Amino acid sequence: MYKTIEETAIDLGMLEHQVLRLVYEGRIRSVYDGTQVLINSGQFSTYFEQLERIKEEIEVWRNTPIPEDIDIKDED
Repeated sequence: MYKTIEETAIDLGMLEHQVLRLVYEGRIRSVYDGTQVLINSGQFSTYFEQLERIKEEIEVWRNTPIPEDIDIKDED
């Protein structure tokens, strides 16, 4: 499904000029139909999958308790 720059920016949570810059740099594939730039939203499926996996890993990391340090000695 092809989307405009504005729709893609909303989906990615970015500003429109950032998406347009990525298109000009060639980091986002797009087509120009004569009046506007269109972006195939299918190219972001891997990005969203990786983003979800990273969020899960961060949540696991946050919920992991800090282990007791074996070098600490309580000598008063």
